[in-house]
Amino acid sequence: MFASVVGAIALTVVGLAVTVTGLLGFRERLPLNRIAGVRTAAAMRDADTFRVANKVAGLPFVVAGAIGVLGGVLLLVMQTGGIVAVVLSLGGMLVIASAGGLLGHKAALAVPEPEPELPAGCAGCACGNCGVAKLRG
Repeated sequence: MFASVVGAIALTVVGLAVTVTGLLGFRERLPLNRIAGVRTAAAMRDADTFRVANKVAGLPFVVAGAIGVLGGVLLLVMQTGGIVAVVLSLGGMLVIASAGGLLGHKAALAVPEPEPELPAGCAGCACGNCGVAKLRG
């Protein structure tokens, strides 16, 4: 009995964490970080790419977290078959969250690279006819 309560609480807490991460990502409120959200090399390129990747992955993360919470509640409520509910909810949560992460990664790859910044002296001209070019000699 004690193990099922601890397992139910753990599954519910993990489900809530995934749900909150998904909601923050979907609403574009998840800041660039190394802890939560889609953290592939493509997604971590800059803040805008991270925002796009987590917006795309947000809804699958919310669904995965809801499945985890539902599995935790079912483990508490069910007299028999609780282990089946845990296995199915954990499996569903992992598959859906992984699919969301993959979608977010693909969205991050679709974001174009940011334009390189020009040096301060070349911001307004073509560097061929301005005073800076004439001083080079």
